[in-house]
Amino acid sequence: MTIAVVDAGMGNLRSVEKAFERVGAPVVRTRDVGRLREASHLVLPGVGAFGDFMAALGRLGLDDLVHARVAAGVPLLGICVGMQALYDESEEFGRHRGLGLVPGRVVRFPDGDLVVPHSAWSAVTPARDDPVVAGPAWFYFVHSYHAWEDDPATAVATAEYGRRFTAACRRGSVWGVQFHPEKSQRAGLDLLARFAAVGGPS
Repeated sequence: MTIAVVDAGMGNLRSVEKAFERVGAPVVRTRDVGRLREASHLVLPGVGAFGDFMAALGRLGLDDLVHARVAAGVPLLGICVGMQALYDESEEFGRHRGLGLVPGRVVRFPDGDLVVPHSAWSAVTPARDDPVVAGPAWFYFVHSYHAWEDDPATAVATAEYGRRFTAACRRGSVWGVQFHPEKSQRAGLDLLARFAAVGGPS
């Protein structure tokens, strides 16, 4: 088993890598297509603007690789913007296409009394049983946009910030978390350990 942290140049890559090391999971941080094809699990961390992140994936050919590995049944975990990239599109700074692995779009928190970005520890409540996203627990968030599903069944956990929003999603072997497990102490490490324990394709 090897967990590959996809290096698109935009994310807390070393922090995510170190978090997997702390739970004893074999992990490599890479953008090498060959190594990513051999990995048993993929992790897609991202920070910054959605459009820039998708453009970086495209330049490196990593968008096609992610699709191919997911089609083969390889477990994938998207973190923060990496989760948002799983959806069909985002409205951040215009309209940008995502990977289309989870139905829905990414929208901004409404203007008003909220401080945006949402940068805080928040309670995450499971919406249904899931082998990776257990709880309830507190996780650390930093984001101005959030997922708005076309299929509510893909939401496995929610949180509150002015409105209830999807904190974690799942479709088949694809998971996404809007929060940062690598910054969320024991709860985050436990989540990463459960992801590492998910079986891949036979």
